[in-house]
Amino acid sequence: MPTALTKGLTLRGLEVFTSLSRTGSVAATASELGLSAPAVSQQMRNLSSALGVELLDHSRRPMTLTPAGRLFLERAETALELLRAGQRDLTQLDLTDLSALSLGVIEDFENEVTPTLAARLAEAMSQCAFRLQTGPSHALAARIADRELDIAICAAYPGNPPGTVPHPLVRDPYILAVPRGTRVDAGLSGLAGLSFLRRDMDQVMGRQIEAYLGRAGLSPPQRFEIDSNQSISALVASGTGWTITTPLSLLRAGRFAGGIDAHPLPGEPVARHIALFATDDWTGPIPQQIATLARELIGTHFLEPGLERMPWLGPAFALLD
Repeated sequence: MPTALTKGLTLRGLEVFTSLSRTGSVAATASELGLSAPAVSQQMRNLSSALGVELLDHSRRPMTLTPAGRLFLERAETALELLRAGQRDLTQLDLTDLSALSLGVIEDFENEVTPTLAARLAEAMSQCAFRLQTGPSHALAARIADRELDIAICAAYPGNPPGTVPHPLVRDPYILAVPRGTRVDAGLSGLAGLSFLRRDMDQVMGRQIEAYLGRAGLSPPQRFEIDSNQSISALVASGTGWTITTPLSLLRAGRFAGGIDAHPLPGEPVARHIALFATDDWTGPIPQQIATLARELIGTHFLEPGLERMPWLGPAFALLD
């Protein structure tokens, strides 16, 4: 028999609470969850009423958790994770009838997402020839366009690989990365004393960043052009220069992360979008099932730690469905 406590608890209420605890903003939570601001406020009123305590301190901006809210947050996050795990168990990949699968995944995910994704796929395939390749987005896009891959997880850009169906995964906004302690009050023009670390122009990121600089009327001297994310991170951390990157890339900085400060990119918001592309001769639920699994892994390994480190990203850094 339900008690008074459980009667007022809803899945949506827990989602609203965990989002508000991270963003501190009703507007940001409404945007993140696709709700109206009044609906967000009502969900929090319902949850607080069910628990009999205030979970958020509304007198502060951004809002902060009360002591009771901090205590409940851990339980709420655990409950949501258990519910998501149950949902995953009900939507297990069924690849038993698949005879071959060629998958390409961008290098951004090679340390966290790709190994787990490969293991989960292997578990679901009993008689399947499985081929996995990693590489930059432009190389994977070319391979799937040439039918060398069945599925590719890579950055989307105008003129997506022909003959493919996209399944959006994550919006990855561009941000500013500077050596720790560097002042950014004067914007990008105030960083003239440091070298600009360009991405390889063959990369989707390199072209998108250069387009942003052009629209902003900026043309930093051509001194560095690098295709290695780790090398760029090392140079920023050493004080050599600054760069424009994304949360996904910055979170791969490893031992260099402590020497890097991240800030919002001045001017217009701009982002790259990561998607799963499947050749259009694929039918059935398999591409969407793999996309769902990829979103789950990206959320765990990148979205959650990224928003914890850079809460100002808010809904700009988000999974896409």
